[in-house]
Amino acid sequence: MSRPLLRVAVLISGSGRTLKNFIDLAAAEQLPLDIRLVISSSPQASGLQHAAEANISTQVFRRREAASDADYGAKIFDACRAADVDFVLMAGFLKLVPVPDDFAGRVLNIHPSLIPAFCGHGMYGHRVHQAVLEYGAKLTGCTIHFVDSEFDTGPIIWQQPVPVFDDDTAETLASRVFQAEKEAYPHVLKLLAAGKIKLDGRRVNIG
Repeated sequence: MSRPLLRVAVLISGSGRTLKNFIDLAAAEQLPLDIRLVISSSPQASGLQHAAEANISTQVFRRREAASDADYGAKIFDACRAADVDFVLMAGFLKLVPVPDDFAGRVLNIHPSLIPAFCGHGMYGHRVHQAVLEYGAKLTGCTIHFVDSEFDTGPIIWQQPVPVFDDDTAETLASRVFQAEKEAYPHVLKLLAAGKIKLDGRRVNIG
């Protein structure tokens, strides 16, 4: 692959389906990633198996074993430094980790709604899609954003809309939003690898 590879750590908490998408695309040379480390907040996360099958190093850090959010984040980012990664990619990671100064602008997350709608603490997975349906929204989608030290408040990089249909359930809506996620996150990472994403305060310039 002629493009430079982004050296990344991927943070998960559950099934790791976004991680699996990254692994498959990278193996097919359709995504310029060198996944050096997978970190999970739970030893039971089934996504750890995807990493094992791809011979990617894994580490588990449980929040309850840390004294504070700051202590928890310090352990995670120490591991990322040791792995010598350029970026940290949150992919269904449910814990709050304050971003240290040396990783500012180097941590990304994907959220299954159009931020600032249906986001924040406790809003993840099917909770988001159920909230969208209960509100009666006609449009939802996914958002890729830089991570700061709060839930879902970092600068927005990319948003991809998904229509909400009258007969949707949380499950059917989740399925369509995830299909958008599978396209949007890799698209952003390709832009990042090409040096086309510039952060200016809260504004993200692409091009």
